Amino acid sequence: MTKARDQSGQEGCCGSLGNYLTSAKFLLYLGHALSTWGDRMWHFAVSVFLVELYGNSLLLTAVYGLVVAGSVLVMGAIIGDWVDKNARLKVAQTSLVVQNVSVILCGIILMMVFLHKHELLTMYHGWVLTACYIMIITIANIANLASTATAITIQRDWIVVVAGENRSRLADMNATIRRIDQLTNILAPMAVGQIMTFGSPVIGCGFISGWNLVSMCVEYFLLWKVYQKTPALAVKAVLKAEEAEMKQLNAPKDAEPKSLEQSHLMGEKDSNIRELEPEQEPTCASQMAEPFRTFRDGWVSYYNQPVFLAGMGLAFLYMTVLGFDCITTGYAYTQGLSGSVLSVLMGASAITGIMGTVAFTWLRRKCGLVRTGLFSGLAQLSCLILCVISVFMPGSPLDLSVSPFEDIRSRFMQAEPVPPTTKIPETGFTTETPMSNMSNIVNTVHEISTKSEPMISVSLLFAGVIAARIGLWSFDLTVTQLLQENVIESERGIINGVQNSMNYLLDLLHFIMVILAPNPEAFGLLVLISVSFVAMGHLMYFRFAQKTLGHQLFVCGPDEKEVTDENQPNTSVV
Repeated sequence: MTKARDQSGQEGCCGSLGNYLTSAKFLLYLGHALSTWGDRMWHFAVSVFLVELYGNSLLLTAVYGLVVAGSVLVMGAIIGDWVDKNARLKVAQTSLVVQNVSVILCGIILMMVFLHKHELLTMYHGWVLTACYIMIITIANIANLASTATAITIQRDWIVVVAGENRSRLADMNATIRRIDQLTNILAPMAVGQIMTFGSPVIGCGFISGWNLVSMCVEYFLLWKVYQKTPALAVKAVLKAEEAEMKQLNAPKDAEPKSLEQSHLMGEKDSNIRELEPEQEPTCASQMAEPFRTFRDGWVSYYNQPVFLAGMGLAFLYMTVLGFDCITTGYAYTQGLSGSVLSVLMGASAITGIMGTVAFTWLRRKCGLVRTGLFSGLAQLSCLILCVISVFMPGSPLDLSVSPFEDIRSRFMQAEPVPPTTKIPETGFTTETPMSNMSNIVNTVHEISTKSEPMISVSLLFAGVIAARIGLWSFDLTVTQLLQENVIESERGIINGVQNSMNYLLDLLHFIMVILAPNPEAFGLLVLISVSFVAMGHLMYFRFAQKTLGHQLFVCGPDEKEVTDENQPNTSVV
């Protein structure tokens, strides 16, 4: 009897595990992990490749970052509108194929350039090599735009449908997706960095191209399986509205007559007149103006959303130098931190980021979604106080008497290229934000002072940055779920496209800020400006929470809908 019970228990566990491994939720996680791994490898590698191609200069990397930011800023709403107006499977598969094929082409071109760089340099006075640079940056930008479309459709739309009406399940899925992001942010650059270190850039290009080819096939299959297992994905609000409109237009003549008001709204007086009036085709000028109208309508719709202030609050967090990007790691090198220490700090930041996702799910259950954002913002600002204190501690190079333009002017006058022996640290090319690769801070690596300076300032700086990741990622997940829950299905794509544009706009401003003050003596000022923008972002969110919750702002407890969601079955997933 006991053996039979044990056997049935084991079969039950195996059955549950098998059901989970074949569920739409797990397949979505697996596809996202493969996609994110490839993205992180490519974003890390393309920065290093561009630096090596241009003689250890950051010029190509800066141009690439500027093109990427500008493209998403302009095209974000248009991409989102395309996501909204097309079938889910078509959007996901098209963006997946375009992204991976672009990366594969880019990898092949880079391999050719690395192998024949000297020959290309002598052809037509170097214009062939310049054309190759332009082609690489253009195709890489197309890959990034396709990646943006993939992120919008999977992370902002598919995940909502797979979770069904259960907000708790949606929160858990969002947190899991973000944990995958955190792990791949660290592991993927490390993996491709080792291949490039012990191999060569050519081997690195070949490996990334091969990875994307295999990954594209697997992800394509996984998307199809998720679509099959979730019938609700086949139904889209925009397509349903168009189908209903077509049924009305094709209604038989002997159908129930319409009222005068309905006929006026339909724009028809008589069924015979409707048949005689041909459908007016859009003019060429109207078609050319369509993207501009979409851009305008997207931003207007974003402004009119009830979660507008919450989205703006998240965007303001991109206007900061307090992250593990090229700027902050370059500054750390000027202060004497080694690459091994920085890699440990980056690992610690990934751990605190995962802690932030755990804190999000716990706080949402206890306090509700909106209040979770408030507590997360308070936690982030509290930790960033350490960064503010670090500016005035011993070892800080802050010197406001040094003109921020002095470094730019002296470099321009001397016109000295970066020595070929200068090593660009691999950890400086993490891709936490797209514009991070555009900083000129790394150019000061060779100016590190040999005298021993107290490490109090830089230690406090990184302690604050690492600890603030808990609040940062919890707040990010809060705003993400607010957008998922409060934006209607027919506008999810365009609203999230505009949100991406806002994020890139603030990131672009932070790049301009660094360009204006690139010397280490001004970094303390950049820290203070960054903390100010983070504070402004959380003040916007506070205003949103105040308008949403009113007098119950500080009354802890889950929302009523969240309580009812706990026991609600998920009917969208088969």
